[in-house]
Amino acid sequence: MVKGIGRPGRPLVLLLCVIAALVLASLVVVLTRGTPKPLDPSTPAGVVQGYVTAVIGGDEDAAARFLEPGQDTRCKEFESVAPERNIRVALVSTTQRETTADVVVSISYMNVGGPFGSPEYASEESFDLSLVEGQWLISKAPWPLLVCPGQEFAP
Repeated sequence: MVKGIGRPGRPLVLLLCVIAALVLASLVVVLTRGTPKPLDPSTPAGVVQGYVTAVIGGDEDAAARFLEPGQDTRCKEFESVAPERNIRVALVSTTQRETTADVVVSISYMNVGGPFGSPEYASEESFDLSLVEGQWLISKAPWPLLVCPGQEFAP
């Protein structure tokens, strides 16, 4: 007697249902996680978060409000560089002293390689901040996120 092609076995159907449920759960997590929680803007980390958000968004005027005027002397030697759009910035650590602070971030660049290059590259960079009239301001930003107010972005 020849057996015809029948229904798939019960274990296979169960496995497919589990896989579909996992895919659906993953989609829900990815689509509902939203943006990072805003940090307190009166803290060094909150100032850096506001600055980075403005720089990545291409809002140089908003970014300039977080900078201590005239402190970053690199602006005299270089032009502002249009920021990469495919970057992700994560807070690593904050060291706060009485009138100065250091905020270390990890900057990840996506799709930076050619056909055989790595799809992601990350580096740790540091922001230097000073307390000026009760407000934290950035006195030195890392070069990948350096904005020089009043200068046009170089290509």
